[in-house]
Amino acid sequence: MVGRIVDKLLFGVMLIAALQVPLLAAHYQQYLAGLFEATQWQVKGYENTARQYGYPDVHAMIEQHLNNQEASVRADALQKQATLSHYQDLKSGIVVFEQGSLIEKSVYMFTPARFDSLEKTITHFKPGIPLSLNGLMFGAILGLAANILLTLPFSLLFRRKRRAKFAARRSVIS
Repeated sequence: MVGRIVDKLLFGVMLIAALQVPLLAAHYQQYLAGLFEATQWQVKGYENTARQYGYPDVHAMIEQHLNNQEASVRADALQKQATLSHYQDLKSGIVVFEQGSLIEKSVYMFTPARFDSLEKTITHFKPGIPLSLNGLMFGAILGLAANILLTLPFSLLFRRKRRAKFAARRSVIS
């Protein structure tokens, strides 16, 4: 009796938590799009500078700056390399959030390397219920799967104890 109540309560909590994933994905997509726009603006500035000073592309300009005698110019070139790398990562993220499924979006968001971005998104996140059928289905399936995974070991353990208890009673009665 108590086990069933706990199971239902646990399912309710898992369902509510799972229903937040589609909403969190939408918030994360907005955060990612804003960061992408800002980084793209920076990269376009690098490209304009490279063209203005006769470099074939940004990478050639960065390579030239990496070989410069001035430490500050080399440090700036390293920052530009990091920005270009981050820009490529953001591009792939934008593709995932524009074309991917909720599972792909979740995997992208919850990748440990992106926890910093996820934390920034969560600080402005307000829980709710998704209004799309896709979001509701995803939440229900994820909530049910999480509930089964969490309660299955306990269910199996209690079934074994019950069977052992009934087997002991049968042997006493016989």
